[in-house]
Amino acid sequence: MNKYELPKDLIETVSRAIAEDVGSGDITAQLIPADTAKNAQVICRESAILCGTAWFDEVFKQIDSNIQITWQAQDGDTISPNQILCQLKGSTRALLTGERTALNFLQLLSGTATKTQAYVKTISGTNARLLDTRKTLPGLRHAQKYAVCCGGGTNHRLGLYDAFLIKENHIVGVGSITKAVHTAKQKFPNFPVEVEVETLEQVQEALTAGADSLLLDNFNLSQLREAVALVNGKIKLEASGGVSLETIRAIAETGVDFISVGAITKNVRAVDLSMLLEK
Repeated sequence: MNKYELPKDLIETVSRAIAEDVGSGDITAQLIPADTAKNAQVICRESAILCGTAWFDEVFKQIDSNIQITWQAQDGDTISPNQILCQLKGSTRALLTGERTALNFLQLLSGTATKTQAYVKTISGTNARLLDTRKTLPGLRHAQKYAVCCGGGTNHRLGLYDAFLIKENHIVGVGSITKAVHTAKQKFPNFPVEVEVETLEQVQEALTAGADSLLLDNFNLSQLREAVALVNGKIKLEASGGVSLETIRAIAETGVDFISVGAITKNVRAVDLSMLLEK
């Protein structure tokens, strides 16, 4: 997925979110006269990276296509406390019905982008790049991977269908790293083959077997440096396991090519945003 390329499942994702919230109808919104119209604005309460404007727009498009939204910031922008992000105008009922679902997307995806950028900034100046993982919220993988790009990160494989990642249990099931790599290349020769390794001996075996890249699982800094020296640029190396904002810089300085961090998508904290109607 390229930076700022919207996922193809965006409309479907929004439709499901509206269905789970609105159900058979917003009974509270029906307290308001049907012909009432209002202006509203979305305000940021903290510093963050904005992401999710297309999902926000799609919510109101599906609820009431007559709602007008004017954005004053775009995905990838740094936003500040008390900044007005967008202004809305239209049916009061529609504004209130879509408010929570629209904000859920905007807050969650902005949170993902914001956390991603914090990691990216920490390894700035090294040759390492930050990767996401498959540890995403169910049903929101493509949306969160888009948010990672907005935060300056890089997408790993989207799922189980577009690249190999031969992990410990796969190796046990097949019998050996060598057999797993050879079988992968025979069955699906056009797909990249990455192997998760836990020792320097496994690094050598995977390298000899013809793996395209290696995931160094829970290697300490000394082992990472040894693996980098052993591979000597022949294939790409990814470090993973127990990575935090406090440790990622030292990991990047060992010379690995990538560092994957599941926390940027699975441990995300929503950004504090509010939508207020004009009084």
